[in-house]
Amino acid sequence: MALKMKELVAQTGESKSTILYYLKEGLLPEPQKPKPNVHLYDESCVPRIRLIKYLQEHFSYSIAQIRHIFEHNAFDFDASFESIIAAVAMLGEEEARYDKETFLELAEIDEATLRRYEAAGYLVSNGAHYGTKELQAVDILKRAEAMGLKQALLDAYVRSARELARLENDTGDALLESKKDEAYNERYALMFDVILKLKPYLFNRYTVKEHGERVKKSRS
Repeated sequence: MALKMKELVAQTGESKSTILYYLKEGLLPEPQKPKPNVHLYDESCVPRIRLIKYLQEHFSYSIAQIRHIFEHNAFDFDASFESIIAAVAMLGEEEARYDKETFLELAEIDEATLRRYEAAGYLVSNGAHYGTKELQAVDILKRAEAMGLKQALLDAYVRSARELARLENDTGDALLESKKDEAYNERYALMFDVILKLKPYLFNRYTVKEHGERVKKSRS
């Protein structure tokens, strides 16, 4: 469905001048012009503008950085929870990507070890390309094995991550099911904050809290 400028302003909460600026900077698709002085904007502009605003406000991304992100990542901006998940994936991506052969050489592991890590859920990739985060993960896994770190901890991470992934997607789909009401923008921002901020906060805080309680017990 195509939107007029006033509808785009109403649904995004952004001013006309800001939207035109995003358009000028190449962050939005060009509008249709069925007749003189009539500009119709693609519905995908709504989640695009929400994502631009979020990246600026919460991650201090510049327009140039956001343009680079949009140019180098494939998004399905359908005004749903899918656009949030795409953004989360984008924020975790690196520019450097390696094919399997190059990755094995850089990681200094054989293919059997790679398959073992992937089967256990310790590495999460598309099976064709790997990046810096996978290299970092392999380095940690190799050190963990060398020092005898209990595999039960890593397995618990994987189980928790998979369960949280299901809950996040179910919750996000339900929360953003209604796309037209006035509270949609607030719910959209809420899901970003829950996934990108509240989740890591809780995990790290509880680890510190547990350590503090154990220290207190050892001194009592």
